Amino acid sequence: MTSNVGLTTPRGSGTSGYVQRNLSHLKPRDNLQPYPKDTDSIRHRQRQPDQEILEHDRKREIEVKVFELRDKLEDDGVDEDEIDDQCTALRKELTSKSRPGDGPNSKSLKSHQVHELAKAKIQESEKLRRALGISADYEEGGHWKKQEERRAELERSGGKEGERQRERHGDERQGQRGRDYD
Repeated sequence: MTSNVGLTTPRGSGTSGYVQRNLSHLKPRDNLQPYPKDTDSIRHRQRQPDQEILEHDRKREIEVKVFELRDKLEDDGVDEDEIDDQCTALRKELTSKSRPGDGPNSKSLKSHQVHELAKAKIQESEKLRRALGISADYEEGGHWKKQEERRAELERSGGKEGERQRERHGDERQGQRGRDYD
């Protein structure tokens, strides 16, 4: 036996006494996290849609409709020049109707249409932000930072002034407890 590992003697065990490491054992990976544990400090970032992919999908939808028209006209036996003229006219009409900002509404999107979903989510968030009157440069949790800055400034400005301010704010808070606000 070496290093207190294995059997004291292999006699009667039916083995040679050779000790192998357990290769199927997985070490815990809690301490090897590549991301910070404090997820509250990380600001949520909305995924931006790729405009080239959105433009490609818009053009693809136009070409699908043109191809369907071409297929239908070929089945009807229309002359090739007439087919080309009608397809060109339809392509111009659809291109002029569809603007780059337009797309299918968010309810008809599938889960694999990631860029369309991201664009719809941004539009929805922007609409909600405007409806609630939230500024575009608003940072989530910013009011807490402002309160901490004011408190630190009061503490720096002087002991007695800061104490008076804190006492005054403390009295106001106690007077407001239990009141129902509209």
